[in-house]
Amino acid sequence: MSPSVPLQEMIRAIRSARTQCEERGVIQRECAAIRAQFRQVDNGARSHNLAKLLYVHMLGYPAHFGQMECVRMIASPRYSEKRVGYLGAMMLLDEKQDASLLITNSIKNDLSHSNQYVQSLALCTLACMGSAEMCRDLAPEIDRLLRASNSYIKKKAALCAVHIVRKVQDLGELFAPAARSLLSEKNHGVLHGAVVLITELCERNPETLERFRKTVPDLVQIMKGLVISGYSPEHDVAGISDPFLQVRILRLLRILGRNNEAASDAMNDLLAQVATNTDSTKTVGNAVLYETVLTVLDIKSESGLRVLAVNILGRFLLNNDRNIRYIAMTSLQRIVGTDHNAVQRHRGTIVDCLKDQDASVKRRALELSLALVSASNIRSMMKELLLFLSSCPPELRAQAASGIFYAAERYAPSQRWHIDTILHVLTTAGGDVRDETVPNLIQLITNASELHCYTVHKLYRALLNDISQQSLVQVACWCIGEYGDLLLRGECQETEPAQVTEDDVLDALETVLQSHMSSPATRGFALTATMKLSTRILDNVDLGHRIRSIVSIYGSCIDVELQQRAVEYNALFRKYDHMSPYTSILSDKNTCLQVCDLLGLLGGSEEPLQPSPAPGLSLNTASTAGGDLLDLLGGLEPTPPAPGQIYTNTHTSHTMTVYEKDGVTLTLSCEKQSDSVLTVTLTASNSTDSDMSSFTLQAAVPKSVQLHMKAPSGDFLPARGAAKVTQMVVLNNPNKVGPQTQSYDALSYDEHQSVRGKVWSIRCKTTNYIREEENHCLISKINKAVAVFNKKLYHFPPPNLAFNSRC
Repeated sequence: MSPSVPLQEMIRAIRSARTQCEERGVIQRECAAIRAQFRQVDNGARSHNLAKLLYVHMLGYPAHFGQMECVRMIASPRYSEKRVGYLGAMMLLDEKQDASLLITNSIKNDLSHSNQYVQSLALCTLACMGSAEMCRDLAPEIDRLLRASNSYIKKKAALCAVHIVRKVQDLGELFAPAARSLLSEKNHGVLHGAVVLITELCERNPETLERFRKTVPDLVQIMKGLVISGYSPEHDVAGISDPFLQVRILRLLRILGRNNEAASDAMNDLLAQVATNTDSTKTVGNAVLYETVLTVLDIKSESGLRVLAVNILGRFLLNNDRNIRYIAMTSLQRIVGTDHNAVQRHRGTIVDCLKDQDASVKRRALELSLALVSASNIRSMMKELLLFLSSCPPELRAQAASGIFYAAERYAPSQRWHIDTILHVLTTAGGDVRDETVPNLIQLITNASELHCYTVHKLYRALLNDISQQSLVQVACWCIGEYGDLLLRGECQETEPAQVTEDDVLDALETVLQSHMSSPATRGFALTATMKLSTRILDNVDLGHRIRSIVSIYGSCIDVELQQRAVEYNALFRKYDHMSPYTSILSDKNTCLQVCDLLGLLGGSEEPLQPSPAPGLSLNTASTAGGDLLDLLGGLEPTPPAPGQIYTNTHTSHTMTVYEKDGVTLTLSCEKQSDSVLTVTLTASNSTDSDMSSFTLQAAVPKSVQLHMKAPSGDFLPARGAAKVTQMVVLNNPNKVGPQTQSYDALSYDEHQSVRGKVWSIRCKTTNYIREEENHCLISKINKAVAVFNKKLYHFPPPNLAFNSRC
């Protein structure tokens, strides 16, 4: 290709290239020719070559080697070369390039040029790529041109001043006086530049904002002239007189009237006139109306004017253009908190936008619909939102579900309606709800005690219909585990009667456990519910074995959480098998023996002990001593005596024999000093024919009880009861905490003999998997067992059992 090929021929050759490789070859040959001509001193085609290089740059190929040529052409006295040089500088240079500093002096000289077009080139270049240093150096020249008589130059200078203010904010004060004087110009281009410059100054400096608030009447007058002016071919756009200038003036009025009542009052009439006289059938008129609405909503306008602005946005919602509908809902979303009633009038139109095909319009309509929900329209709005949830795009389901949950929690008319709404959402979009939905719903169901039967029946039917919604399945499993007995009764009056058997419930839970759609968390809920049913179903032994077999299967599960739960539940089954509802604790033949096994009393002894009250004390007195001891260990009080029985309860010393075997007798004497302090005197005697040496007494109490053992009277027990060994023990239970561990009194001595006497405190233990009411049956049976035991052995009224539970 010849180096002198014109620009049009080069463009034609590049476009005719069949492959990218062929195109690169054409451009490389042309760039090589351009470089060669740049090196020549006398080159009459410099502007021609630079124009071709700029086209190459527009195609995305490197053209940085032409930067210095741009600098040389800007300094040329010829206008044709200067024009292409400035164009190249705006395209190839920026403020980060060092070459941009070389053209500062040339721009300054051209700003003082006698030709207005040369001045225009310099102003455009400075406004496009001027750096902060260049702006500081040339700001006085721009201020001088703002006061020139030529409207063409003043328009360009105003736009250049905007760039300088953005680069160096401190120079704004330099242009403020000249900018205000430009408002008196008749040329629309100068007015447009002046309004843009004033807007920039007011946004960046509060002091300048206060100063320009005095110009509100001038701006109102200019705006009125545009609104009521007749047809002007020079400025008319689709029947609107200079809509660009109108939009700029409205934006400046919004800034000046914000948080200022005087300025707002001065522009209220103008805004009402613009809102009523502007044609809304054309896009240009909608643009002016939209800026008017934003101005009305942002200043301290009258209430009637705000209603008018909301009505304009309501008309926008009926427009066929989706962009207009989108910006209308965006604006309504911004003011729904302050003008809620005005926006409510367009609720039907907003709800209809939920059916729009555009995803962005749907999202805005959903946000606005959720914001319009109130206590008065909760039922109707929720019906529309639930209908939308069933057909909304997947990317909007999580947002819709969260909004419905929040609205239902805030404005629910009743708890049943609240539960029904959440269950409907879980049934429709259970996989898209947040993690906190499940615990929140469980808390709601727990607090609504009168709806437990209704909820468990409804969740059970939902579980049978669909197990793919994990959140719904988790809540259903929890309810079945907690209120399974209500489900089995089938007495719920608020739902259709359904006969549900124990096998049906276990089949449903087993289906969840075996389903491939169930997550590990869901299986955990189902496994825990299965375990809880062991305390709900009390009269089916076979079902109890089935429950244990289901739980034991997951003891070797690959999931660590399920495996741990199954192992813990199996341990509970084994440890508390004697407390199982499937096992009878009491029987007519071996009641006393079973009680002894339950309490672990008198290890190894098959015969019940008989109490030996001290002389002068009745059996009732002895029982009082036991009551004092139990009272100290847990705030336990003996039950009142039977009718007709004489029962005295004094705080004097009470004595009872607690151990008598192999010639060794241990007597316990209790004296209650106060509500929390008890003095116990232990007395041991030896009735055998041989002496006992190294005799010691040991005692252990719960952590909540303070034990102080005083020194014994000796460690030698002579034969035939010649002497006794006594030791005093002081027990202090300051907090009156119930017994949590077993306490022992033990005796030991040498000569290969051992004696152990045990004083037990009863503890009924629960785990965090079983609620307190689940053990009422077990506790009642233990109370009966203890009553029989006390009646047959010690003949004193049974103590009340302290029941401690942690849920």
